Amino acid sequence: MPVDCSSILGRYFDGAGFNLITVHGRLVADLALHICDCTTPVPSAEERRFIEEAALLHDIGICRVNAPDIGMHGEHPYLMHGVIGRGILEEEGLPKHALVCERHIGVGLTVTDIDMGGLPLPRRDMTPQSRAEEIICFADLFYSKSPGKLELRKHPDKVRRKLAAFGPDKLQIFDIWMKQFGCALLAAPVPE
Repeated sequence: MPVDCSSILGRYFDGAGFNLITVHGRLVADLALHICDCTTPVPSAEERRFIEEAALLHDIGICRVNAPDIGMHGEHPYLMHGVIGRGILEEEGLPKHALVCERHIGVGLTVTDIDMGGLPLPRRDMTPQSRAEEIICFADLFYSKSPGKLELRKHPDKVRRKLAAFGPDKLQIFDIWMKQFGCALLAAPVPE
């Protein structure tokens, strides 16, 4: 049964926040669906629906973070939005979608990343574990939530430069995903 993503998001956002989360989610979902179209095996209709829904909901946790530059005035650090989103979607009865929230940060976070960075996160593996999670995580790398940049798709070189700051292992993951999913960047229309 399809999930009413707009209704769920509407319970946590209003006004400009609702616009931000729905535009960003739609852009990520559209790119993720283009990835589905150019990869093999082609995902089933059920998997495509899940990918679209999870992409639309993946950043729901920003409703409780302190990120004034994007209009969010919660009490938690931005980095926690994945864990917060997982909690929200588990409460909404969407445990599989919830895991996408937690596992979409960068190219994923390992326990070593959390320990070495002293990150304010639970000590557990938060890396994508399924092809659907990888597709959404990859698509998300190309879109910002910053005002004025919301609909601008980043060039892969820019994404690589940003990930380089987090170590060669993160670049290696990105490069693997570029080989698997990068065809979509050429096939997908760039938002106007």
